[in-house]
Amino acid sequence: MKRIGKTAIALTTGGALALGGIAVAAPVLAGAGPGGPGGPPAASQAADPRPRGADDGMGRFQHGDGMGRSERGPGDGTCLTAPSGTVTAEQKTALAAQAEEEKLSHDLYTAFAARYDARVFDRIAKAESNHLSAVRTLLDRYGISDPTEGRSSGQFASADVKAEYDRLLAQGSANEQAALQVGATAEKTQLPTMRKAAQDAKAADVKRLYDRLIATSERHLAAFQEWGS
Repeated sequence: MKRIGKTAIALTTGGALALGGIAVAAPVLAGAGPGGPGGPPAASQAADPRPRGADDGMGRFQHGDGMGRSERGPGDGTCLTAPSGTVTAEQKTALAAQAEEEKLSHDLYTAFAARYDARVFDRIAKAESNHLSAVRTLLDRYGISDPTEGRSSGQFASADVKAEYDRLLAQGSANEQAALQVGATAEKTQLPTMRKAAQDAKAADVKRLYDRLIATSERHLAAFQEWGS
């Protein structure tokens, strides 16, 4: 059982990222929800200046980004109800690549969650599974082959993505601090590509998806930076 604190005092860092389901055929990757007892004694709460996450100390859990803030993202379904449109061959390739990036993030954070006590990894991994599900829905909608279909954790269609995953996994396996830095790096690296894709998108549903992915990735970046500070 993981300890629930990071400092010398046992400090609760509970909470969960937005896990709202979306009515899609594509499956969400498996992941258990948050559990365990409520928050720590009042003295322990006061000892930790870092935002505690979504556990409010009374056993209630909100949807958040790992620092207690509400999150609406691809998993809330709004991006998938926007009208479809025209998608170029280049944009189809970008969507397929985005699926692999979402899987990379999910698999990476899941591996770190199993290794380290920082619950931010588990929370964000669950959010990434929703992101992947949303991307898969658009892949199906536009007749794009899903490069992540049937691939187990850590396995990818692209040799470059596989190499990136292996490199980041090895880097983050040094210690928890290194893993938090890897998380921040992974989110930061994906942002320029997603921003360019959102700018180029003409189909309303595709643009909305990227806008949501960008917003949640920015919050994930902030969460990793906060936990690593």
